[in-house]
Amino acid sequence: MYDVIIVGAGPAGASAALFTAKAGKKTLVLDNDQSMTKAAWVENHYGAPEIEGPELLKTGREQAGKFGAEFVTKQVESVSKTDNQRVKVETDNGEYEAEHVIIAVGGSTKVAESSGIKTMEGKEPRIKAIIDTDEVGKTNLEGVWAAGTVAGVSVHTIITAGDGAKVAVNVLSEMNGERYVDHDILKK
Repeated sequence: MYDVIIVGAGPAGASAALFTAKAGKKTLVLDNDQSMTKAAWVENHYGAPEIEGPELLKTGREQAGKFGAEFVTKQVESVSKTDNQRVKVETDNGEYEAEHVIIAVGGSTKVAESSGIKTMEGKEPRIKAIIDTDEVGKTNLEGVWAAGTVAGVSVHTIITAGDGAKVAVNVLSEMNGERYVDHDILKK
C-alpha cells in the first residue's frame, strides 16, 4: 500500500513525486511513457538554460527517485474509492491502493472519464477537455487530485511542474493536518 500514487511522470507528475517522496510519503508513480515532453525542446524552463524534453524527464525522475519515489511503467485504466476509504488504481496489469492519487497525465482525460471524475472544456490550444478541480487541485472523487495540463494549466513544462508541486503540497498539508512547507537551507 502507498500513501500517494501519481498517474503520469511528466513534469507535473515527477514534480509532485519529488515533494511527496521527500516528505517521507511512500510514493508510486505509474506512467505509460507517453509524455508530450518527450518531443519537446525546452529553452524557457527556469534553471535549465536549454534542454531536450527526454533529458528533462530523466532528470525529474532521478530527483524524485533520490527520495524514494518508485516509478513503474503501466497504463492506468481507472481510479475508484474502496470500502476502506482508500483509492484503488486499476492498470492494464494489476491494481494498487493509496490514501491519495494525483492524476497528472498531460492532455488526456481518459482516466478521469472512465472513473466518473468531472471534466470540462479545455482552455489551452489543442487541449479539448480538462479535469474539473477546485483551487487546491481536488476532483469530485474524494482522495483524487489533478495537476498539470490535465487540470487546466498551461502546457509549458515550468508551469506544469509548478502545478504538480502545488498540488503535492496541498495533498501533504491535508495528510499532515497542517500546512506543509519544504524549505531547505544551505549547508555550511
